[in-house]
Amino acid sequence: MTSRSINAENPSGAPGAAARAASALGPSRKGSAYLPLPAGETLTLAEIEGPGVIRHIWLTVADRTEQGPFVLRDLVLRAYWDGSDLPSVEVPLGDFFCNGFGTRALVNSAPIVVAPTGGMNCYFPMPFRSGARLTLESQHPGDLPAVFFQIDYTLGDDVAPGTPYFHAQWRHSDGTAALGTDHVILDGVVGRGTYVGTYLALTSLHRYWWGEGEVKFFVDGDDEFPTLCSTGLEDYAGGAWAFQDELRADPEPEIVTFNAPYCGYPFHSVRDRTKASPFSTEAPPMHGLYRWHLPDPIHFTERLAVTVQQIGAWDHGLFERQDDIATTAYWYQIAPQTPFPQLPAPELRWPR
Repeated sequence: MTSRSINAENPSGAPGAAARAASALGPSRKGSAYLPLPAGETLTLAEIEGPGVIRHIWLTVADRTEQGPFVLRDLVLRAYWDGSDLPSVEVPLGDFFCNGFGTRALVNSAPIVVAPTGGMNCYFPMPFRSGARLTLESQHPGDLPAVFFQIDYTLGDDVAPGTPYFHAQWRHSDGTAALGTDHVILDGVVGRGTYVGTYLALTSLHRYWWGEGEVKFFVDGDDEFPTLCSTGLEDYAGGAWAFQDELRADPEPEIVTFNAPYCGYPFHSVRDRTKASPFSTEAPPMHGLYRWHLPDPIHFTERLAVTVQQIGAWDHGLFERQDDIATTAYWYQIAPQTPFPQLPAPELRWPR
């Protein structure tokens, strides 16, 4: 097994090929730290011949330009394994790194870390047998002068036939579905594999508590009812009692964000209604949560579907909601995979 790394200083990852570009300081003095990404173009981050395993991805970009504030939703990260034309990863860049809403948030978890200021890290191992290709497509209206990135991987790994491939998929519900409709986190997965995590970015479009919905896992032969089900959305993310700092009515409780290795609520934003106007840029309340099923993976042998209910609560009981929900599902499965649903146009991905 050998260690390799790809970035703008060594775009091929070849031995002895790094740090050769010249700068104003002279040859081999930090001459190629980044690559540009023009509007509408696709940057190949890595193209690797296997067998091997991607061990770590680090990447950072500006989160806004003069042409728009939603760079992290306009850029699309894709990964292809073993020459497949179908991406096994297709997720807006920010959401893949638990930074939904086109807004940065610090994340300190086992597989995903977002460090100051916007250093995005992924530690999910991604095995491949004959090859791997990672790309970053810009659907942003403005050019990005600099994409900083590094792909760390090993070659010569024993990647046996039947080894599951890493997958990640983004789905969105815009709040217009009929009351009582569950948001689909993942569906259409056929074969054997393991579900390893969920990131959820919810924009609250109704008053009162938004997180009574249960996350449901339909495994193998499940039909109308699932085998696995959470007790509520904040419970699924490892919290309790609506993420309040204390169970009290007066004064009004504060909401507490947190990060932990396998669960977290790293982002919470509330509209300042004192500044509201017909042209206000203030956003509705937004909530970002993650849950990693790494010590407790969800195994399936035939098929898998994952949904979350849109249910709220107030003093008079439960009620159905219609919120804006964007989710990223992370899982491993053996080939073949089914094509992903078409990714919505960038303007349809923008947060409310």
